[in-house]
Amino acid sequence: MSKLQFFYGYECPFCKRGYEHLMEQIANHREIEIEWIPVEVDPGSDLSCQSYYIAKELGADIDAFHKAMYRAVSVEGRNAENPEVLCNILEGIVDTDKFRAILKSGKYSKQTKENNDLAYEKSGVWYVPALRMNGKKLDARGGAGISPAELRNFLNS
Repeated sequence: MSKLQFFYGYECPFCKRGYEHLMEQIANHREIEIEWIPVEVDPGSDLSCQSYYIAKELGADIDAFHKAMYRAVSVEGRNAENPEVLCNILEGIVDTDKFRAILKSGKYSKQTKENNDLAYEKSGVWYVPALRMNGKKLDARGGAGISPAELRNFLNS
C-alpha cells in the first residue's frame, strides 16, 4: 500500500479542484491510502486546518466534511476562521457542541504548525495542492493548480 500525502488549504480554489480531481481518480487506485495534510494557505487560516482533525476525531464522514468546507470557503466565501461560522458550516456533519469545545481547547493548534513545517520546510511545497508519494512529488503551478492529466500521470507512475 502506498501513502499519498495531499497538502491543501480550504481557502485555495485550486485545492478544491485538486481535491475533486483526486476523488474522481482515486477509485482506480485502491492501493493508495490518502493522508490529508491541511496547511495554512494564508497566515491565520489555522482554524480551518484544525477543523479537519476535530472532524476526524468526532468520526465525521471526511468526504462530506471536505465538500462542506470547500463549498463554504471557496464557493460561498464564508469565513472559516470564525468558530461560529465553522460550526454552522459543519452542522449535520459533526456534533457542533463537541466540535466547538475541542476547537476552543486548542487541542490541534500544534498540529497546524507541524503541518506547515512538514509542507513548507521539509517537503519543499511552494504551491498547493501538493502531493507526495513514494519519493515523487507533484505541486500546483502558481495560478494554475494541477490538471486532471497531471494527477492521473502522477498516480499511475
